[in-house]
Amino acid sequence: MQYYLSGRLSQQLLWLACAAGVAGLLASRALVALAPVVGALAALANPNLRRDWPQYFRNGAAMRAAALVVFLLVSGFYTNEWAAWRHELFRSLTWLGVPLAFALAVPLRGRQRLAVGALFVLGTAAVGLATLGQYWLDPAAANEAIGFGQNMQGITGIFHIPFGVMLAMSVFWALLLRREALVGPVLRGALGVAMAAMVITLHILAYRTGLLVLYVGLLAFVVRLLLQKHWLWGCALLLALAVGPWLAYQTLESVRQRANATVWDVGQFAEGHDINEYSLARRLAAAETALVIIRQHWLLGVAPADAHAAMMTQYDWKDYGLAPANRVDVHNQYLDTLLGGGVVGLALLLALLGWPLARRQTRQNPYLVFFLLSQATVMLIDDILSLQISLNLFVFGYGFLVVAGENLRKQKDAMFSIPISH
Repeated sequence: MQYYLSGRLSQQLLWLACAAGVAGLLASRALVALAPVVGALAALANPNLRRDWPQYFRNGAAMRAAALVVFLLVSGFYTNEWAAWRHELFRSLTWLGVPLAFALAVPLRGRQRLAVGALFVLGTAAVGLATLGQYWLDPAAANEAIGFGQNMQGITGIFHIPFGVMLAMSVFWALLLRREALVGPVLRGALGVAMAAMVITLHILAYRTGLLVLYVGLLAFVVRLLLQKHWLWGCALLLALAVGPWLAYQTLESVRQRANATVWDVGQFAEGHDINEYSLARRLAAAETALVIIRQHWLLGVAPADAHAAMMTQYDWKDYGLAPANRVDVHNQYLDTLLGGGVVGLALLLALLGWPLARRQTRQNPYLVFFLLSQATVMLIDDILSLQISLNLFVFGYGFLVVAGENLRKQKDAMFSIPISH
């Protein structure tokens, strides 16, 4: 009974939910599905739940996530795809459940948050190294596949786009975690090795999206150093940013194959050639197709559940020579949101990404800044919220960093947290 009344039961359940969420992202969809359930139990186990219940509605981050669900409900009044709408509504429940758990459960202690952060970083590095080992079993065949625009999935079956993003984010979080006072020398060394391993993995496997996130994050770090007048370190890192990609291109066959395939891919679209076998070219065709629809339904969109059907209908008018099986949806989260939700839907998404940075205190939290920057970057080239693992990654990070962080700022007596820096 005391275990419950002290709040430790709620805290331990939230910790377990976080660990299950991280393990699920890396290896098991079943654990991803289980984590929100455990999180809900953590909220229910809060001994002060009746007193704390209103704080969920006072948590701006949680309310902005809930607004996406409300908008989807409203879109039911003008959707034509009821089966797809019901499916999307079911998927969207994660926007309610995960923030609710982080808003109402007893907050994690510093060491618990450190454990979650270290599990994410070291787990991602371990999967990356295992995948790299698989690459070295037959590098010639892997490089040939890369030349045709194919990507090696994570060894546990993680799709290459979210996996590349996880690798890039973990590089920065490893760097930041190493500076925390609670980190001992052994863990600090392990984080350093993991950081180097993930940078190498990203380059050898030539994950285009992951490398984009990595270099955008490094550029942001350069800007931060220069604004803080660390001129020597800032200029040195800027030089490394210029030399690094060139050096990777000169030394790694996989990077050369990826770069050459990307240029060739874009060229096929620009010159009006057959693009049925070219991934990036098909994405460019999809973007043009989506823009036609967006101009006609700019305010509320065609409804999120109707986006795919609207794209297929528009392809019937202009198909770019694509076979029906190769007519893809738009791979840009901002365009996809405009397509389904119009300006109103896009405003909700931008509020989700940008509002936390409106507070000076939040902007000083590098963990949160790098998370939002990485997600905003990858949204330029992929509709990440349409893929379940990417949605789970975003919502988990948003709950762990943004929702929980907002709660912790309001609880003056709470212990300092990791990786929420104050």
